[in-house]
Amino acid sequence: MTVANQVKTTLASLKSAQASLESFALATQNQEAKDMYAQAAQQTQSIVDQVAGRVQQLENEEPQYKGF
Repeated sequence: MTVANQVKTTLASLKSAQASLESFALATQNQEAKDMYAQAAQQTQSIVDQVAGRVQQLENEEPQYKGF
């Protein structure tokens, strides 16, 4: 597996984790847990944005990896 594929797989996993955290925040009645999940989702979104930037950089450097 190429580095580009590994980074894209990681990005997909991060997006999934972020969606799960948002879902947990909506599902819980405990306000402290809700806040914790929401904060974790925001932090994860920040990481998703950074990794997505890296994917874009990889695709610009190596056009053959676009769309994989």
